[in-house]
Amino acid sequence: MTLHRRDYDPAAAGPLEGVRVLDLSRLVAGNTLTGLLADFGAEVIKVETGEGDTLRAWRVAGVQSNWKLYARNKKSLGLELRKPAACAILLDLAARAQVFVESFRPGTLEEMGLGPERLFERNPKLVIVRISGWGQSGPYRRRPGFGTLVEGISGFASMNGFADREPVLPPMYMADSYAGLYGAAGVMVALREVEVNGGRGQVIDLPLLDPLFQVLGPQAANYRLTGKVKPRTGSRSTNSGPRNAYRTSDGRYVALSASTQKMSERVMAAIGRSDLVDDPRFRTNADRVKNAEALDAVIGAFVAQRTQAENVAFFEQAEVTIGPIYDIAQILEDPHFTEREVLADYPDGDMGAYPMHHVVPRLEGTPGSVRTPAPKLGIDDARYEAMRREGVVLEE
Repeated sequence: MTLHRRDYDPAAAGPLEGVRVLDLSRLVAGNTLTGLLADFGAEVIKVETGEGDTLRAWRVAGVQSNWKLYARNKKSLGLELRKPAACAILLDLAARAQVFVESFRPGTLEEMGLGPERLFERNPKLVIVRISGWGQSGPYRRRPGFGTLVEGISGFASMNGFADREPVLPPMYMADSYAGLYGAAGVMVALREVEVNGGRGQVIDLPLLDPLFQVLGPQAANYRLTGKVKPRTGSRSTNSGPRNAYRTSDGRYVALSASTQKMSERVMAAIGRSDLVDDPRFRTNADRVKNAEALDAVIGAFVAQRTQAENVAFFEQAEVTIGPIYDIAQILEDPHFTEREVLADYPDGDMGAYPMHHVVPRLEGTPGSVRTPAPKLGIDDARYEAMRREGVVLEE
C-alpha cells in the first residue's frame, strides 16, 4: 500500500493565526502542547540553547525522526539564556507573545530573572505554562521530572502487566503526551479568559503527574470501597468480560471486547457455544469476570484455529466487537490509514519521503494544516530577515 503524497502548505491559515507562542520547553510534553497549537495556525517559536531541544538528538538510523514530527510548523531561535543580553531579548519577545511555555526544574526560571512576575510586568496578558514532573509546589517539586518516574509513581505501572511478573512501564511517552494534551486545553481556556472575558494572563502549573493520574480513573475511590489494590490482569478487564488478546493460527493476535450482556451472548453464539449463555459461570458480567480464565480458554481455542484475517472477517460478519492487533508494518498496509491519510508522505531531505501524521483533531470548518517542516537549529539570513519584519527579532 502506497501512502498518499502531500506537500507542505506554507500559505495555509488556521484558527489560531495571530497567537504567538514562545516555547522554551524540551522533549515531548512541551512539544506536544505547542505542536497542537502550531498545527492550528499558532506561530510557535522554539527558543533553543546550546545544541537545541533534546529531541534533536533522538535519532533512528541517523535521522531525527522524532524532531521531524513534533517540531513541524514551528520556527527556531537560538538564544543562550544564561547571558543577560539573551534574557533581555526574550523579555522583548514575551511582550509581543500570547503564550510562554517552559519546562525547567521549578525555580530555575526565577534564577534566570525570567519568573512570572517579571514576565507579567512586560505583558500582563501573557499565558505562562510551567511544565515539570511534579508541580511548582509540594515536597517533590525539585525532583527530576522524567516521565518514567511519573509512570511509576502514578499507579499506572503497578496495574499494567501480568500478576506473576514485574510491573510494566509504557513503551511510549505516555506521561509527557497526556500532559501536552491537557496543557493545550489549558492554554485555550486561559486565552479565552484574556480574549473574551477581558481577563489577565495567568500561570498554568502543568506537572506530568496530574494528567496521567487523572486518566487512570477512580482508583482511590475503588480502593476505599473495597480495600483492595487493582491487580495486574494482563489484557483482561476487571470491569467486564470477555476482554483479552487472543493468538491466531498465523502467530498474530486479535483483540476482543464484549463489555455488554448482548455482545457477550453474541460471542458465545458465534463460536457455536450458545450453551454458555446459561452456564452459571458466565451468566452475568460479574460471573464472566470471576471466571475469565475458563471463558478465555474456550474463546482462545476457537480463535487459534484461524488466521488473524480470517478471525476478523468471521467475527465482523457475526457483528462481534473484535479487531486485529497491528504492528506498524501492518498499519502501513491498511487501506483505512491510507484513505483517511492518518499517515501521508511529505518531502524530506533525509528520507526522501517522511510518513507524517495527520493533524488531530479534524475540524471541518477550520482545519489544521502541515505548513512547514521541522526547523533547523537557529535561523538563516532569510528567515532572520522575515522574523525581523514580523517583529519577532528586534534590532535597535
